Amino acid sequence: MTDGRALAREFLEQQRQLGGDPVILPDGGTPGSPGNVALTPGASPGKTTAGPAQSDSALPPPGLSYDPPGGDLFSNDPVPQAGSLEAIAQLVATCTKCRLCEGRRHTVPGEGAADARLVVVGEGPGRVEDETGRPFVGPAGELLTKILGAIELPRERVFICNVVKCRPPENRLPQFDEIAACLPYLFRQIDIVKPKVILAMGGTAAQTLLNTKQSLGALRNLVHRFRGIPLIVTYHPAALLRNPNWKKPTWDDVRIARRLIG
Repeated sequence: MTDGRALAREFLEQQRQLGGDPVILPDGGTPGSPGNVALTPGASPGKTTAGPAQSDSALPPPGLSYDPPGGDLFSNDPVPQAGSLEAIAQLVATCTKCRLCEGRRHTVPGEGAADARLVVVGEGPGRVEDETGRPFVGPAGELLTKILGAIELPRERVFICNVVKCRPPENRLPQFDEIAACLPYLFRQIDIVKPKVILAMGGTAAQTLLNTKQSLGALRNLVHRFRGIPLIVTYHPAALLRNPNWKKPTWDDVRIARRLIG
C-alpha cells in the first residue's frame, strides 16, 4: 500500500478499534468544506463518511494540540489515583505545594457536574471566590452564568474551575511555580469529567492548557485540542466587565463551543 491517505486511514481505523476518538481528515479543502471527511465508528479501513465538519461550515480551522503525559500508575502521588472530583477537592483543601496556601481563606477546587459536557477553565480565584470557596462568583461569575444560559447550558450542568486553586495576592497573575504545583489537579479533573469541549477563559488558562506563550488574540478563532478534546479560547468574564467591546467576540467563541458539544 503506497497511497499516503490510505495508510493514514488504516492507522486511524486501528486507533478507532483500540478506543480512539473519531478524527477529521482534510481532503484538499478548508475545514468545514465538502472535501473534509471523518473516520467514524463502524467504518471499514479506507472508507469514510461525512463527519461533523460537513454539518457546520462555520467552525474555525484547527489550532494547537497539546497532550501532556498522564499520571504514573506506579507513583505514590495521590492526585493521579483520585477517582472523583470530591477526592480531588479533598486533596486541594490540604495542599501546601506553593506559597498561595499561606494567604488563602478557602481553596477553590471547582464545582459542577462530574459528567459535564463542557469544562470552563479560568485563571484563579478572586476575593469573593476566596471568601466562598466557589469559582466564578461575584459580577464576573454572574456574567458567566448568563453566557452559559444563553447557549442553553445551565451552570450546574457545566464543570467550572481555575488553573490555580488558591487566590494569588491582590489578584495578580499566577506565577510559573504556582501553576506547576496546581496543574496535576486540573489535569486530573479534566480526565475525570471527560468533557466534550473545554472553554479556556483568559490568557493564563489558554496558555497553560495549550503549553504556549502565544497571545489570547492569536489563539482565538481556532479549534485547539487538549488530549484530543476540542478547546476554544475566549476572554475572561472579568475582562468583559472592563471592556464591553469584547462581548461580541466572546459570544462568537462560546457559540462555537456550543456547536462542538452538539
